[in-house]
Amino acid sequence: MPPMTRNLTCLTLATLMVAGQLTPAPLMAKPATSKSEAAPEDSTGWMRPDPKMDRFIAELIAKMTLDEKIGQLSLLTSDWDSTGPTMRQGYQDDIRKGRIGSIFNAFTAKYTRDLQRLAVEETRLKIPLLFGYDVIHGHRTIFPISLGESASWDLKAIEKAARIAATEASAEGIHWTFAPMVDVARDPRWGRMSEGAGEDVYLGSKIAAARVRGFQGDDLKRVDTVLATAKHFAAYGAAQAGRDYHTVDISERTLRDIYLPPFKAAADAGAATFMTSFNEYDGVPASGSHYLLTDVLREKWGFKGFIVTDYTSINEMVAHGYSKDLKQAGEQAINAGVDMDLQGAVFMDHLAKSVAEGKVDVKRVDAAVKAILEMKYRLGLFEDPYRYSDEAREKATIYRPDFLEAARDVARKSIVLLKNKDNALPLAAAAKSIAVIGPLGNSKEDMIGSWSAAGDRKTRPVTLIEGMQAGAPKGTSVAFAKGASYAFADAGKTDGFAEAIALAQKSDVIIAAMGERWDMTGEAASRTSLDLPGNQLALLEELKKTGKPIVLVLMSGRPNSIEWADANVDAILEAWYPGTMGGHAIADVLYGRYNPSGKLPVTFPRNVGQVPIHYDMKNTGRPINPADPDAKYVSRYLNTPNTPLYPFGYGLSYTSFTYSPVTLDRNKIRPGETLTASVTVTNSGARDGEEVVQLYVRDLVGSVTRPVKELKGFEKINLKKGEKRTVRFTLTDADLAFTRQDMSWGSEPGQFKLWVGPSSAEGQEANFELTE
Repeated sequence: MPPMTRNLTCLTLATLMVAGQLTPAPLMAKPATSKSEAAPEDSTGWMRPDPKMDRFIAELIAKMTLDEKIGQLSLLTSDWDSTGPTMRQGYQDDIRKGRIGSIFNAFTAKYTRDLQRLAVEETRLKIPLLFGYDVIHGHRTIFPISLGESASWDLKAIEKAARIAATEASAEGIHWTFAPMVDVARDPRWGRMSEGAGEDVYLGSKIAAARVRGFQGDDLKRVDTVLATAKHFAAYGAAQAGRDYHTVDISERTLRDIYLPPFKAAADAGAATFMTSFNEYDGVPASGSHYLLTDVLREKWGFKGFIVTDYTSINEMVAHGYSKDLKQAGEQAINAGVDMDLQGAVFMDHLAKSVAEGKVDVKRVDAAVKAILEMKYRLGLFEDPYRYSDEAREKATIYRPDFLEAARDVARKSIVLLKNKDNALPLAAAAKSIAVIGPLGNSKEDMIGSWSAAGDRKTRPVTLIEGMQAGAPKGTSVAFAKGASYAFADAGKTDGFAEAIALAQKSDVIIAAMGERWDMTGEAASRTSLDLPGNQLALLEELKKTGKPIVLVLMSGRPNSIEWADANVDAILEAWYPGTMGGHAIADVLYGRYNPSGKLPVTFPRNVGQVPIHYDMKNTGRPINPADPDAKYVSRYLNTPNTPLYPFGYGLSYTSFTYSPVTLDRNKIRPGETLTASVTVTNSGARDGEEVVQLYVRDLVGSVTRPVKELKGFEKINLKKGEKRTVRFTLTDADLAFTRQDMSWGSEPGQFKLWVGPSSAEGQEANFELTE
């Protein structure tokens, strides 16, 4: 290798650390232990002006060739083989030539240090690499899938999960995560529903901000933080027919009112980067949309970070029929506002020619380079490019016991009790023999779901049978039989039924662990049926014939059609894919050591024919009258009720809660004034428990039609048995704003209803008026 002094045309702070040696002294940073316990308050500090940084980057850009600038705009992947991480020789050469500025899928402290060395010791300008990775719901310690975390309705817990994920990821050399996904998703056929916060705008916005704060902390210079990415911008969750990558065709009003607010919340929370979506909006692929990337994101919202495409999405603009070739696609993307090309190599291969032809202004290239270099600077990589690649910190950080306990706690909080006939749960002490039956009862790989980062899918996850056996009361036996299969091809087969039925017959209670294989949800995992796949329902029907109590534990990344189960089994838990400690968490709930408190972040349809179905739909001109469900010429189905199987916000507890009537401190407010709605919630049952108190509002008449209900607030409270607490919500006219008929944003005077209750389907009602 050449000595570091050979090309000191750019004296970065990193090069000054090296005194004639190729390897600088290893960074000895203290592990970030305290901040994982206390949620950071502000993740927007990086947005403050920094004149010193501006001068440094301006001088650096002035020294760069066009090829070196384009290198900073190019993000390519690392690879893995049987022995660990590896980098293609061609990519290594590209790093040395300054043709790659960022790498994804590269982690571990040693590997990232080795790659970083190529960039800072074998290139002309010694600009450090930026390492990104899909840290979605944990890095090594895996938390419940994002939809599951959202079911906790616990913003502090969600933020803490992201903080721990960032701490682990950064300890393995990662600077940047491609999360959170903040797409509103209302079609459970779409597999990527599992990666987000569900169907609601308000809840999704709160969770988006919490996750950004968790990943980024309050100071990007801390080595336990990573850059967050708000994705997929925008409206990716509205794919037609729930088919991934499919066309999106929605109105601008729907875009503004439903799909953009969580992104705005992420931007306001300080998200350092945004990722474009695969879909088109208004006929233009998102990676080529000047309206989305520049008019809305940069100019209207004032976003100061950088914009990266999704995987090869610039290339895909040719298939969309928007670009004649890759060269034009690259021109359209960068001129629209894209700063970094992920894996497509379009900028690498064509951008220099586009600049030479005048199709792209070099000033636009410089602006993109500046946005990316700023993030490297703010992470401290120019001070020490190896600061995240500390093997001692890595060893001390991953799978820490407190991290595993936090994962168990969040998994418990995420579990939703959907049915509990005759208090079938928690399991009675009389249940001395328990049968765990089903394909998800002893499957480690399924516990952590899709997008499980560097989680060890084969050995680390705690399965349900392991959790049940480890937590079983003295004298209780727990046995397992797989019984059924979730493979699509196994529908109609009965292999394994006899063994499962025999076990059930000699047991006191059956725990049916059923759902979907881990890769049936996530990217490229759309379904036309929401039924339990394979022969699981057939086995469940046979188990019903034994007469033994049945508890169905669902593990999936979407709402499933379980109408038969709802009518026939005794209790149902939705456990999602609960993560590394999932088996212990489910056992904690089944045995009654934790009182379930989750609430659904998405509506459960009765069947796929109701899709899309969500709580905040509009009323239509011919709404059904619940008192006359069979009426003709109203908006209804002939064979299925309009109502869902389980509504948004729904979830039972082992205790009960009663709500007092709602009281308002006033029944009229003017713009700028505040209305306070109060309700007293009492734990009227026999156990301590948590309740998510929810506030909904309806605007009765508007210049455009309004939803039947909209979530406007919630608070999760913990009440001891017999305890009561008054919960107060405040509303102003800003909370009542929407995109009006003239496309302006604001509220309108008129009459409103509000409800406070345990779900979107019930609650105590009150009325108020917004005046001029």
